[in-house]
Amino acid sequence: MKKKYYQKLSFQEKKILKEKGTERPFSGKYNDFFSGGLFLCRACQSPLYESSSKFDSGCGWPSFDDEIDGAIVRYNDFSAGRTRVEICCANCDGHLGHVFHGEKFTLKDTRHCVNSLSIQFKSYKNLQKAFFGSTCFWNLQKIFNAVEGIYMSTAGYMDRDKIVYNYKEESEINNRRKKVVEIFFDPKIVSYNKLVNTFLENHDFDNFNKNLDKLIIFYFSEEQKKIAKKVLLKKFNDNIVVDLIVASNFFRAEEKHQNYLKK
Repeated sequence: MKKKYYQKLSFQEKKILKEKGTERPFSGKYNDFFSGGLFLCRACQSPLYESSSKFDSGCGWPSFDDEIDGAIVRYNDFSAGRTRVEICCANCDGHLGHVFHGEKFTLKDTRHCVNSLSIQFKSYKNLQKAFFGSTCFWNLQKIFNAVEGIYMSTAGYMDRDKIVYNYKEESEINNRRKKVVEIFFDPKIVSYNKLVNTFLENHDFDNFNKNLDKLIIFYFSEEQKKIAKKVLLKKFNDNIVVDLIVASNFFRAEEKHQNYLKK
């Protein structure tokens, strides 16, 4: 690794990127981090991973199931008494972590296990966020994934209280927790109006039971609230059966629920 790339790194960053160290599991900034953007090499700022390829493997380090073409180089690593595949930045050769196959976490069956201190996140400024809730986030995520202009989607829960949920708790807290899909979308490709209409068009309101079929649009801004309300009034007049609520705390569901129907 050339000196010009590591001379500005902190001691901890240099320990990993230059000297091939490893940060403690679950200690990294990006382990439990999901947003729309790019992950760059911390040393040379080269793009490495799209955030849409990130998933939660439970291993304690950021995990990705794909890389940006040409961004990563691989080396056989015979340390630790076994053969592993080391991954490094193709531009500066900074150490990132290791790559594993055959664990079946995602459809690509690949896990890039990366140190948070090796990477840096850069958000996409062109993306906006939207939240839609229903009784089943599996089907909802599948619907939105088919829409052009959706960069990434995440199944999860919406609640005002900062409580980490798991699926088994549903019977106990069903009245408080809402199943939600978080969407990052490009408004130049697909409008928020189109997303609201897509949400409504994929539900059968002729056989709709308001007590059982809980549909909610969580607005992220006053502009989203205005657009959603206009669409709802046009479709339902004064008999609106879809709730319009300000977005609160979003919690990502367990990895097994992400893209569940596709899996």
